[in-house]
Amino acid sequence: MITGDLKSKIDRVWDAFWSGGISNPIEVIEQITYLLFIRRLDDLQTLKENRARTTKQPVTDPTFLPGQEHLRWSRFKNNDPAVMFKVVGDEVFPFLRQLGGEGSTYSDHMRDARFTIPTAALLSRVVDMLDDVPMHDRDTNGDLYEYMLSKIATAGQNGQFRTPRHIIQLMVAMMAPKPDDEICDPACGTAGFLVAASEHLRETHPSVMTDAAQRHHYNHSMFHGYDFDNAMLRIGSMNMLLHGIEAPDIRYRDSLSEGAAGDEGKYSLILANPPFAGSLDYESASKALLIDVKTKKTELLFLALFLRLLKPGGRAAVIVPDGVLFGSSTAHETLRKRLVENQKLDAVVKLPSGVFRPYAGVSTAILFFTRTDSGGTDDVWFYDVQADGWSLDDKRAPLLPEEQLGCMPSAPLSDGVHLRNNLPDVLNRWGTQESDEERDRARTEQSFMVSKADIVATGYDLSLNRYKEIVHEEVDHRHPRDIIADLEKLETEIQRGLADLKSMLS
Repeated sequence: MITGDLKSKIDRVWDAFWSGGISNPIEVIEQITYLLFIRRLDDLQTLKENRARTTKQPVTDPTFLPGQEHLRWSRFKNNDPAVMFKVVGDEVFPFLRQLGGEGSTYSDHMRDARFTIPTAALLSRVVDMLDDVPMHDRDTNGDLYEYMLSKIATAGQNGQFRTPRHIIQLMVAMMAPKPDDEICDPACGTAGFLVAASEHLRETHPSVMTDAAQRHHYNHSMFHGYDFDNAMLRIGSMNMLLHGIEAPDIRYRDSLSEGAAGDEGKYSLILANPPFAGSLDYESASKALLIDVKTKKTELLFLALFLRLLKPGGRAAVIVPDGVLFGSSTAHETLRKRLVENQKLDAVVKLPSGVFRPYAGVSTAILFFTRTDSGGTDDVWFYDVQADGWSLDDKRAPLLPEEQLGCMPSAPLSDGVHLRNNLPDVLNRWGTQESDEERDRARTEQSFMVSKADIVATGYDLSLNRYKEIVHEEVDHRHPRDIIADLEKLETEIQRGLADLKSMLS
């Protein structure tokens, strides 16, 4: 966790950006991202110089050539604000745009870097703040960037909005990534799912850092993210870098237009919250996806894409709007039937409708499925999440102390606390879903199993409310004769009371 002092510094810089005329939070983070990348380049150059000094060899593959020393962070940070502003705007950013040969996606995403910090004073203030951050501390770097990302308080275009971190962590924990996984998010945005998967692997499989082969896979070929928003690509790449991933595969791709495009059957795990803003024109959608499901709806096209990208045996956890679960169009029913009949549908976790506020009030669920191409669905596990630890209004205020939030809280939860945070229970029951206790649960409980036969009988409806049974309180039904007698008795008492009142007044 970052300290309150560091948070307050970021808050002050954030306020300065707004007062300086930059009101778009994406642009604020973008400018900070550029500066962090510039500092990273200087740190890499310093490492190369130290290595050269130790080995008494020339610096190999230098980032800054002779005559470019003044472009290094460690040099221009000491300049007067006016000089710094001129060097960064007129020389450092053009240098970034021409940068090549770094062997990472970060360089590619800086090709159209624009310097939009409006004043020398603001630049100087931001540089001073970032210079205080210990960049060698991966945890601090990652938490710092996550805190900045949490300040994105407006929905993006094309249906994009930030997935709450605790929902991401729940999905990752349920999927339990392994060191040999190939993990993909085809609508990665700020790379929240990929970052959470990397952190989970570090905690549960320390070998990804100690085993040479696993470490290389972790840093260079495990994580894959696509997006068609260049700003998101830059931010997502920096998020990965600051969480200790050296060279993730984060690249530009309009996933629904290009379809699998050579990546079919490549990934063993997909984690995603794809945009579901509406529909595409048939002309702009991938022909391969339209063969799978004839529709313009983005949420259905993304599901078809995920099935193509997964290798046989590959697993997916994806957030979908409720309409996917019960929509009556041919495309909706066809896709649900494919998941149940041709693949293995593992679970449907219903989320409360306020989870994505203030960005959207849409009701959603998480689908968990495995690509088999040969069926395998016997029973589907349903869970009705009624509380995620935060208020379900636009404020999304925490309802519990920090140590009791999330799916793996550091403090135990009592039954009363569970009513405000169901996520630990989701994870616990998911781990025992094959047990007799879980299979024997009544459909009046928060989680229960539904057989494939029952799902088929409803036309492949996957909405939880279709199967959940409501407990009705028993009512003591009385005979009408007794009710009439009581009413007559009550009327007599009222008449007597009125007569007494009348005699008192007279």
